[in-house]
Amino acid sequence: MASQIAKVLLSLDAEAVGSLKEGVNFKKSTEDGKCYIIFKSNNDFKACKNQCKHQGGLFIKDIEDLDGMTVKCTKHNWKLNVSTMKYVNPPDSFLQDELEVSMLDDGGLQLVELSPVDPWMADPREPLELQKGEVKVHSWKAEFIKNERKKLLNYKATLVKSLQPRIYCPFAGYFVEAHPSDRYIKDSNIKNSAEDLNALINKLAPAIKTWTPQPGAVLDLGLALRDPTNREAITNPPASAKIYKDSWEFDLYVNELKSAIKSDIFKHQNWIQFYYTWAGFQNYNLIVRVIETDDKFECITDGYDYLVDFLDLSFPTKRPNREHSYLEIKNRIGVMRYVVLHGCLWDDLYIGFQNRISRDPDIYHHKYRHFI
Repeated sequence: MASQIAKVLLSLDAEAVGSLKEGVNFKKSTEDGKCYIIFKSNNDFKACKNQCKHQGGLFIKDIEDLDGMTVKCTKHNWKLNVSTMKYVNPPDSFLQDELEVSMLDDGGLQLVELSPVDPWMADPREPLELQKGEVKVHSWKAEFIKNERKKLLNYKATLVKSLQPRIYCPFAGYFVEAHPSDRYIKDSNIKNSAEDLNALINKLAPAIKTWTPQPGAVLDLGLALRDPTNREAITNPPASAKIYKDSWEFDLYVNELKSAIKSDIFKHQNWIQFYYTWAGFQNYNLIVRVIETDDKFECITDGYDYLVDFLDLSFPTKRPNREHSYLEIKNRIGVMRYVVLHGCLWDDLYIGFQNRISRDPDIYHHKYRHFI
């Protein structure tokens, strides 16, 4: 039997315990800023970390749950019934690891993590984390993803039908993750195709003209609007046209990005203050941590790792004690420095899987996103 260690993660005094409402409560530790979920039912308590067992996303209140027992992950919409600690979407998948709730004599409580949870028995379930370079999809998960794709396809087709456009062209979002470092995304994140969507629209709403953009295809918009039935409005590519490339000349693009890494301005750390002062975004209660990484998002010895406090545009060495939103961004160093060097929008970081982002709480900060 392995020795078991108990660690107190969160302490609430009697007043804080008294303020807990029936059902789901979110509580944040003032020490490390981490969030926990406490479920109250007739003075009985259950608790867990605010962390989805799938890929570590944060839970929020599920507004579709009228009973107030379910939370929803902000990453992939997994749902957890906190009253039972069972995941209900996808069904029959996992149990959430519970924290021990220790009631104190003064009316307070503590959330305690036991490690290992069961010292007599190893967890028989397969680990969720993938090894480097490995793509592994459980059979139930593959079926879940397949069903979600089908639901999304039907939702889009029904939406197009309700809007009744004269011509519909699916364009944004249909791309290929071609870079070798992003191969695991391509293998595990299978998407609906534009052809599949248009075929379903044609079935549900034959009067709507659809067009799939492909190399060599031409849409005469004026002609199509005048007469949607005119077949000459669309010129399809020749049968022998190559739709996808067999290989990609990455060096042309990657070398351009990497040329910024050794730029003289990055030899001195004061570029950080200069850059964000130049950008001018402030008076917003957000702390951002930026970490420069390699192509696999591993930390590198010569990369910068810094904090920006956008409330007063300062550059602290640690997160402040006040309540604040927190954003942690891991950026591939070449892309990050290219964006800084050339004053590009951060769209170049968000588009193309050039970074990995975690938020606490998981809220989209549109003011920050549209300014930088």
